[in-house]
Amino acid sequence: MIRSMTGFGSSTQSLDGVEYGVEVRSVNNRYFKCQVRVPDTLQEIESDIERAVSGNLARGSIVLTVRYVDHSPDAGATINRVVVERYLSELKAIAEATGVELKTDLAAVLTLPGSYSESNRTEIASRAKPVIMSLVQSATDDLQEMRQREGNSIQRDLEEHCDKIVELISQVDTRAPEVVLQYQERLRQRVELLANEAGASLSQQDLIREVAIFAERSDINEELTRLRSHIDQLKGILDEKSEAPVGRTLDFLSQEMLREANTIASKCLDATVSRYVVLIKGLIDRIKEQVQNVE
Repeated sequence: MIRSMTGFGSSTQSLDGVEYGVEVRSVNNRYFKCQVRVPDTLQEIESDIERAVSGNLARGSIVLTVRYVDHSPDAGATINRVVVERYLSELKAIAEATGVELKTDLAAVLTLPGSYSESNRTEIASRAKPVIMSLVQSATDDLQEMRQREGNSIQRDLEEHCDKIVELISQVDTRAPEVVLQYQERLRQRVELLANEAGASLSQQDLIREVAIFAERSDINEELTRLRSHIDQLKGILDEKSEAPVGRTLDFLSQEMLREANTIASKCLDATVSRYVVLIKGLIDRIKEQVQNVE
């Protein structure tokens, strides 16, 4: 069972005049990276939210946004009249001392430090935490469902690519012995031609030895066997029902598959085999692109 790292989830709730909302988005990342965005009044529970997310998601760049809108009678802030009056008194004294006409802008005064006091943040966070944490769980569950659907689509695509590679491997395996036979015939004809021109006789033993060297140098059975093994491992992982992340393992297997394909191409210099290998490498590249988005 595989999951994509791309997805979106959300959850909302209204309670006692307060609107709560949580949105979580996820995109590709080699590791786990979580960014939590909460209103200033809820900063105290930010670490709790991040721990909850990390407990549900293993990989990906996660952005979780909390929305908190308080329409209750207790919402808002209280003006600190003592502080505001002190500011006004100081401004009046400065105006009298400098002879500058004082034009008081109360809105501007209220932006000065200490002009108003908000509700107790600890109390707000404590009251909101159970609701927020429940919404975080609901939103991440929603995200996981979307990631699973995307993962199912990726799995079908990967299985299709693997089946095509297996077919091409069989064609390469069938073609490989013919490459040696064709080389033997070409070499025999070339040596006979040169021998006739030089008036020398052809040594069958030398010809066999040369063909044997070529066959050893161009033997790709080991690479084909390993490539098949990697395909089998990849398909086995796709069939597993485990919830554990498998993206890194699939990425490693795809790299090994590409390495074997490159070795085959370099050892067997045959036009037909090369054409098959080009197709195999193209499919492996598609697999590599796909597994980059697997958790």
